[in-house]
Amino acid sequence: MITEPKVFFKDETGTLPERAQIEPRYTWDISHVISSDAEWEKTFQITEDRGAKYALFEGKLSESPEILLECLTMDEKTGSALERLHLYAMLRKDTDLRDNTYQAMYERVKSLYATLGAKSSFIRPELLTIDEDLLNVWLTENQNLTRFRHYFDDLFRTKHHVLDAEQERLLASVAEITSAGYDAFSILSNSDIEFPETTDEEGNTIRMSHGRYYSALYSKDRGFRERGYVAYLKPFEAFANTFSVLLNNALKKDAFYAKTRNYASSLEAALEKNAIPVEVYTNLLESVSSNLKPMHRWVEIKAKKIGTDKIHPYDMYVSLFAAGAEKKYTFDEAFEILLEAFKPMGEEYVKTVKAIYDERRIDVYETRGKRSGAYSSGAAHGMKPYILMNWNGLLNDVFTLAHEIGHNVHSTYSGNNQPFIYADYTIFLAEIASTFNEALLFDYLIEKADADTKRALLEKYLNDITTTFYRQTMFAEFELETHSRIEKGEFLSARELSEAYSRVYNKFNGGAMDMGQPETFSWARIPHFYYNFYVYQYATGFAASAELNRLLKKNPDELIPKYIQFLKSGSSDYSLPILRRTGVDLTKPGPVAAVAARMNSVLDELELIL
Repeated sequence: MITEPKVFFKDETGTLPERAQIEPRYTWDISHVISSDAEWEKTFQITEDRGAKYALFEGKLSESPEILLECLTMDEKTGSALERLHLYAMLRKDTDLRDNTYQAMYERVKSLYATLGAKSSFIRPELLTIDEDLLNVWLTENQNLTRFRHYFDDLFRTKHHVLDAEQERLLASVAEITSAGYDAFSILSNSDIEFPETTDEEGNTIRMSHGRYYSALYSKDRGFRERGYVAYLKPFEAFANTFSVLLNNALKKDAFYAKTRNYASSLEAALEKNAIPVEVYTNLLESVSSNLKPMHRWVEIKAKKIGTDKIHPYDMYVSLFAAGAEKKYTFDEAFEILLEAFKPMGEEYVKTVKAIYDERRIDVYETRGKRSGAYSSGAAHGMKPYILMNWNGLLNDVFTLAHEIGHNVHSTYSGNNQPFIYADYTIFLAEIASTFNEALLFDYLIEKADADTKRALLEKYLNDITTTFYRQTMFAEFELETHSRIEKGEFLSARELSEAYSRVYNKFNGGAMDMGQPETFSWARIPHFYYNFYVYQYATGFAASAELNRLLKKNPDELIPKYIQFLKSGSSDYSLPILRRTGVDLTKPGPVAAVAARMNSVLDELELIL
């Protein structure tokens, strides 16, 4: 039953000053988690020792409801302690990746997860041997067992996919090994490959990097955009054969687990664990494929404005408007803006957001050795979630903060209102809260915007639809093809991966896009392809949050309590019913079509001011 917690990822970027130079109020206070390294070591030892107790329950779970409850309660305590150890080590590690102390602690926790996961692996298969009628009697008569009812319903739902105790123990024991493909990809992509040098807008020689690549894509100097783009993708082309082996390894791992657990496909295995029908995935691909015209129109508008028949991938994110001094926001200003933007959600919601700031649960600024990008640490029972930022003061940072606060509030509500076993929530639901917050911010800013700010916001919204909705669906289609071919016994060479990626890229971007050679190797740089059908949830989350935003405007008094209850639900029910209670149904094409319609209306508005 022991599994590692989730972290919600966003795109990754750069580094700079030493941490000691940052005001403490802009660094996170993790004493809420564990007070010191010494306490961490003590907690680690207690948790490790508790592992020996699992043997006392093996073979005895069907003897009485008291024994069953004692085992499940101990397992909850073990899981809670592991989450605390993991969170402390991760937050410490990510503030300075140069410090091997916390990297070692983090690896020790991962190993402990695997060890305890193996020791507790008998629980699920043994529970399935208990007669269901007898179990229902126990659940009815023993109040303390009642909270596990949905857990048992879910367990018996997937009964066909649970192996016997020895097989489950074997799978749990190799968990560390099976992540080798992604681990090697991450080290190669982030540490080992060396990007070439190029020249910036002023002719200065610079070495390309992950952070400089994203900056280059927004440059008004088209020559620099092209140089930076080509330089960035060059190592991925050079190491394409290596990256192809790593990706094949990850896809084979997914296929192995799916086959071992008696699933028809990797897709079914990935979705079934959260009771998401395969039809939700295929409905997304089919519905988006039927609504590509707004995306093609956006590419055509870009080409027309730039003054060319076709644009290249490095032209997709540069602003269509004259370069000016981009407005900068201090972190404190941005947080105040967000508090105002979230007011339509009511006082309780705003108070929950403000506590994140007051309790120092955000690590704000980029420092030397700090992990790049942004994340929220995820739901954890009895603990407060944290946010990592790398603040540059741009409008994009304000939206990223709104996004991560969405995750954080979701984690806070679910962690405070559910028992440990249901405190987490599925990734399928996670991206709804984050993008819903972004929609609230957009509405607030657009209402108060002058002409220049308004067009910048409209353009940003279109870029968000491009990256979060259409691009992620494009990735999802690529994932489905590559997984399917691996399941047929194929090995996907670098050439075949590039051909598959080119097909979906050209389909989604239309005739006004000249993909070019470098982009055909972009599959090699995408970490999400190692996450086993993760990315489609960005697109479904975006569609759901857009529908929730529409319902909020239509009837706030009806939507707000439903939405707060959605945030509090954790995993106490299956994802689709939890979402349906808000009035949103992702098994139907309506939400996807609504996003396309919204994009068309924003394009209409943008064209009026071009």
